Amino acid sequence: MGLEVDQASLSVDYKLLHFMDQLEDLEKKREKLNTLIEEGWFSISKARYSMGNKQVSTLQYASEMVPLVRVHTKMLDSGEAEFETQREELQVGGGHKGSTVEDIGPQEEGTPSSEGLRRRGHKKQSELKQEESSRHQKEVSQRTTTDHNEHQDPLKWFGILVPQNLKQAQSAFKQVIELSAEIAALQSAVLASRIELQGLMKEKQKSTTTGETEE
Repeated sequence: MGLEVDQASLSVDYKLLHFMDQLEDLEKKREKLNTLIEEGWFSISKARYSMGNKQVSTLQYASEMVPLVRVHTKMLDSGEAEFETQREELQVGGGHKGSTVEDIGPQEEGTPSSEGLRRRGHKKQSELKQEESSRHQKEVSQRTTTDHNEHQDPLKWFGILVPQNLKQAQSAFKQVIELSAEIAALQSAVLASRIELQGLMKEKQKSTTTGETEE
């Protein structure tokens, strides 16, 4: 019976040390979160000072907003909640892959381009109009996609050349999102560890009481 009590004590001690490590890690992450939030708001304040209050406000927000970060949650078998952030990558420059350039103007005889122009001349007028309409729709679709991608970055709501302070604020709040998911997952693990620790302490107390009764 003494062996069972010693084993229960070791389990409680191990779980308690693990629980304390989790609490310490949680406290550090919370302090870092608060620091990043303060830095982000301070950078926004400096950007407003340099650009003007009306230039950095909700008035510059886009009429339609699409989230760039999504948080996914999943419950584990241990009872802990796992949080994962998924970030959408921005397209820089608004370019499109696979774009083609057509040569416009007279071509010399015997060249592939002139042959293509001659073959096009034999097409019906309806076919030419259909090709032109299809090409126009494709160009409009590409311009719409480009405009959407260019305005997807929230920094561009406030202008093309924004101050460095506004970029620093964006960087700080991006880290806040990632850190918030880590804190939420760690806090769920702390709660699960506390419940497990309470169960081990009850088992230890029960084993100790049973041993004293047998003696």
